[in-house]
Amino acid sequence: MSYYIRVEENVRIYVEDVNPSAEKTILFIHGWPANHKLFEYQFNQLPSMGFRCIGIDLRGFGKSDKPYSGYSYNRLADDIYAVIQTLKIKDFTLVGHSVGGAISIRYMARHNGYGVSKLALLGAAAPSFTKRPDFPYGLTPEEVNGFISSTYRDRPKMLQGFGDIFFYKYVTAPFSDWFFQLGLEAAGYSTAAVLGSLRDESLFEDLRKIRVPTLILHGVHDQVCPYPFALAMNKGIRQSKLVPMENSGHGLFWEEWEKVNKELAQFID
Repeated sequence: MSYYIRVEENVRIYVEDVNPSAEKTILFIHGWPANHKLFEYQFNQLPSMGFRCIGIDLRGFGKSDKPYSGYSYNRLADDIYAVIQTLKIKDFTLVGHSVGGAISIRYMARHNGYGVSKLALLGAAAPSFTKRPDFPYGLTPEEVNGFISSTYRDRPKMLQGFGDIFFYKYVTAPFSDWFFQLGLEAAGYSTAAVLGSLRDESLFEDLRKIRVPTLILHGVHDQVCPYPFALAMNKGIRQSKLVPMENSGHGLFWEEWEKVNKELAQFID
């Protein structure tokens, strides 16, 4: 089933809820610049394994409303909190990919992990998407600014170029087009605004506030969020387990979907 949840007076979040009668719930937070459809290869299998799979489109993306503002990690985490309160879900697993992982981390710190019993981070853009004096990994702020400029100048070309570095494995032309179309469903200004948050936000302190078992799945060949991100998260989150995805780039949810699904199922059970 699908429905909308109001998180602010003029902002509704789109929700896809598969197998709602299942006892074990997983809430998926997608990465930039896509939407909940990114997790198709999880939604194909996990419900048959006894899981309720809830996917949301972050504001500005997919079928959710697209306000001009509200794209800080705090606001996006508050949106998730509003969805969780409305759905009255508890004792669930929160799964975040890329910036969705970063927002999930902020949610855990900002809302004390309300309702979450376990956390899974897939290629998460954390603890910092950009290089800092004490963190020499990721893009430079200037490189992110280049993506922002390209978004305003020629967003389809920017999305195509991003798709070229997203996957480690060969993707067919139809699959590449599918991924490209996911990005086009977002608003251009939302796409740029979340890039600004990726550039500016830091999650080092947030990592220390996570108090639930955490699974970190990260592609060894990730060109978007380099593998040292995973090592830093593993070090910063007390109850964390790191599983290297040896045959994946940033698109591990598809590149090694069978392993991702197996690891998630075992982790939750």
